[in-house]
Amino acid sequence: MQDSYGRKIDYLRISVTDRCNFRCTYCMPQHQRFLPRSDLLDYTEIALISRRFIKHGIRKIRLTGGEPLVRRDVDVLIRELGRHVQDGQLDELTLTTNGSRLAEYAPTLRQSGVSRINVSLDSLKPAKFREITRGGELPQILAGIDAARAEAIAIRINMVALKGINDDEIGAMADYCAQHGHDLALIETMPLGEGVAGRTEHFIALDQFIEPLRARNRIIASEHRTAGPARYYQVDPLGLRLGLITPMTHNFCGDCNRLRLGSDGKVHMCLGSNFHVDFRDAIRNGGADAVDRLLQKALRLKPERHDFERQLENRSLRLHRHMNATGG
Repeated sequence: MQDSYGRKIDYLRISVTDRCNFRCTYCMPQHQRFLPRSDLLDYTEIALISRRFIKHGIRKIRLTGGEPLVRRDVDVLIRELGRHVQDGQLDELTLTTNGSRLAEYAPTLRQSGVSRINVSLDSLKPAKFREITRGGELPQILAGIDAARAEAIAIRINMVALKGINDDEIGAMADYCAQHGHDLALIETMPLGEGVAGRTEHFIALDQFIEPLRARNRIIASEHRTAGPARYYQVDPLGLRLGLITPMTHNFCGDCNRLRLGSDGKVHMCLGSNFHVDFRDAIRNGGADAVDRLLQKALRLKPERHDFERQLENRSLRLHRHMNATGG
């Protein structure tokens, strides 16, 4: 598949649910309203849409949320999609999780062909972690990470950079990841969703965020790549692989290879755009043929790039959709 700008589209992110058991301060308001169950795609519908996308060239699928592992019986979907990895139709099935239920699901993930995952972890200080997540317990997350590691699942830690909140922890997080053999990805905050406090006050460019790390290490560009937008570096002598995701300061849209299927069946062609195509109604009324037609429409509507940078400069918010509604 190619979009109108000649970019190859081979990566699909699927939001299993918009619900989450955390309320991270940079992601959503404390009292967030979630979709009623009837508005969500069921697992049969997600599986059908996935099969059609795979038929048209999708080679990598990532399950996201909200928190994907809080949806009831999500192991049914994981095993179903895992069959496409086992039969060679998918190169990779991965997952982004907050880690709170990882200890329970790690064996299922490995058995289903999931060989690597991303775990969101913004602080190694229990009180600070609880503050950022509005109630999360750090030992539970660390135990989940250890359980996944015991299943030989490769782990990348995702850390959102927050000025004045966790910008004093980059050294400790880098040391933790290096010690346990995890990759580390740093992420700039993005202007998504209403009611998210401190968005501009806590924004920090990653070039500035990593200064303490650069002061005591050599940061060398790496040729390592995954399906996502991270630019990777080797941090020596620490022995850490570091990814930088910079939607605000170093635009990466020219290489975008992604579509996002929301839990409500809307396919978003860009995280920073309101354009979407509604696959839920199509699949319920027209079946697989309707999915094929809409997929071509989605490719035509995919924009060239987002304009997050301008939104930050103007302190404006054009997208009222929260990250949990789209999938990370």
